[in-house]
Amino acid sequence: MSSPCFLTNYPLICAFISFAIAQSIKFFTSWYKEKRWDIKQLVGSGGMPSSHSSTVMALATAIGLQEGFGGSLFATALILACVVMYDATGVRLHAGRQAEVLNQIVYELPAEHPLAESRPLRELLGHTPPQVFAGGVLGIVTSTAGYYIIQQSGKS
Repeated sequence: MSSPCFLTNYPLICAFISFAIAQSIKFFTSWYKEKRWDIKQLVGSGGMPSSHSSTVMALATAIGLQEGFGGSLFATALILACVVMYDATGVRLHAGRQAEVLNQIVYELPAEHPLAESRPLRELLGHTPPQVFAGGVLGIVTSTAGYYIIQQSGKS
């Protein structure tokens, strides 16, 4: 099923679609909660669901559906997905929590302190386990739905 055009690359398309859906969900839930549009939600990291997890699980699932779940390509994609999802709940989540503490410390500094005017660090970097899980499920569902849509359109 190899094609010279990346526009027909099923795993790549599924990964992009899953990413777009996850970011759109964040964008609209942000609007619902805060009653204002936050364009940063379309490209920012952190929040529910994890777009990183959604993207890599969509990629791994699509590769498995297209190439088979027993091959080395699927194994590589699955290990990549696990590393990304572990990193999202580990290093990035804790870095975001450290940023919160540092921002609070800087906020409480006296106005004459040289760091008092420093720009705040980004706090929403990582994900909680439920956010990563939701992103992973979204990725699996996206790729599976895409696979069955392609299968049905091929029967026509």
